[in-house]
Amino acid sequence: MDEELSKSILKSGTTILGIVCKDGVVMASDRQSIAGNIVMNKNVEKTKKIGSYLLYSGCGLSSAIQRTAKLLEAELRLKELRSRSQPTVKQAASLLGTIIYGQIRRPSMLPDQMGALIGGLNEDGNAELYSIDPSGNIDLIEDYDANFGSGMPFVLGLLEGEYDKNITIKQCIELAKKALMSSTQRDTGSGYGIDIFTITKEGIKKAVEQEIKPEFVDQ
Repeated sequence: MDEELSKSILKSGTTILGIVCKDGVVMASDRQSIAGNIVMNKNVEKTKKIGSYLLYSGCGLSSAIQRTAKLLEAELRLKELRSRSQPTVKQAASLLGTIIYGQIRRPSMLPDQMGALIGGLNEDGNAELYSIDPSGNIDLIEDYDANFGSGMPFVLGLLEGEYDKNITIKQCIELAKKALMSSTQRDTGSGYGIDIFTITKEGIKKAVEQEIKPEFVDQ
């Protein structure tokens, strides 16, 4: 029964990534949403703002990613109202890890399995990036990560050879673009567009928004 169920579940694919540079953090993602081997949506913004100072990217079950984003934003807002202070990026990551851990421990025929990246700006102006795996484990990222998206092997393979901890935010944007192009060329679960965001002392900004169009070339 378990084997039959696992074979029937439509698995999603994606590319999400985060890169830490000397003056901030860059987070990026592709736009393709799939169900098994079918492209369901070609224009999904997978990196989203949570409040005014956080960015969130998820990989895994689409409904779990959307539900978790709403729940995280609501819980952080309640925490802010109660404490009268902005939660730190670490506190937001800890809360996200708890939510993800709780989802996989809840009895369900279709468990809400997902991984996530969360980056943001603390009140002291320091940008941080955390990765939360599908078990709810939290890691502070000091260089780069692509979590467990289907494009992860292609992204990490490229970044392993080209990342430098002293790169500027501008160089980091170009590196993220190159990494996304690498995954969308080789990973069947990723494609149709890319979005790249920066997190610096100036706040969160969208740096790149590009559509990838298939073209037929006459030979």
